[in-house]
Amino acid sequence: MHAADIATLLVNSLTWAMATFLVAAGLTLVFGTLHILNFSHGGFFMIGAYLAYSLAQAIGGAPSVGVYLFGSLAAGVLVALLGLVVDRLILRRLAGVDDAYVLIATYALLLVCEGSTKLIWGLNYHSVMPPSVLDGAWLIGNAVLPKLSLFIIAAGVVVFSALEYFLNRTKPGQLVKAIAADPWMARLLGVNVRLVYTATVALGFALAGLAGGLLVSNQSLSPTLASAFVIQAFGVIIVGGMGSISGAFLGAILLGFIDAVGQWVLPGLPGLPFFLAMTLILLLRPQGLMGKAKH
Repeated sequence: MHAADIATLLVNSLTWAMATFLVAAGLTLVFGTLHILNFSHGGFFMIGAYLAYSLAQAIGGAPSVGVYLFGSLAAGVLVALLGLVVDRLILRRLAGVDDAYVLIATYALLLVCEGSTKLIWGLNYHSVMPPSVLDGAWLIGNAVLPKLSLFIIAAGVVVFSALEYFLNRTKPGQLVKAIAADPWMARLLGVNVRLVYTATVALGFALAGLAGGLLVSNQSLSPTLASAFVIQAFGVIIVGGMGSISGAFLGAILLGFIDAVGQWVLPGLPGLPFFLAMTLILLLRPQGLMGKAKH
């Protein structure tokens, strides 16, 4: 393998990893705090992508980077508002319910998201042109580095760094971690646990919408988009350790590299290396890379 092939492999693996992490970040945050595995998360990621698409259509042509980022943030805010509705009507009722019922309820919500997407935007495939600054590629020697891929990698790193800073260096973030560890004690200390739960849900859904906006130019839009990404996101958070942001980040990088190498070695079996790697890692370390073993 030549140096250019290695560079291409690394860029492809990191692009996959950061795209998947962007989707998984909000899912991991909500699970780590509320201990609810929201299967519908991919549906709201998809809605965020379609909202960004609608904004791009309203503007016409390839948007500027500023408009692209604004559309992503706007999608995040709108999906966060949807998250508040979901929290009020559904998630609060699932607190303390058996995990099987939670998965059934949130999977039903995923189907509602897919049905709503078909009703509003139709069944046709759609695409959004990236900003002209992010179109094309840089040539470094014989290596071709797509600008959009590098942008997605940078976006994933920025979101990870921001979440880590928020959770570990700010008082609200430390409060979220404390409530996730022991909500009963937090209530005794006078903390409004419900308010923190609601804010965390809103942030988790906002991250889903933001991911949809940032990745809208990275793939075609269709009502099946949610199912494709949610499987990858679940694999990343399971391998990384349920509820661990840093675990999801490391898991995404590891699985992304394995998937990229697998596609190079076994081009006729896409996806197989991903599932084999996930199975092997969980057999060796059932709690995930950064998860805590149960005693």
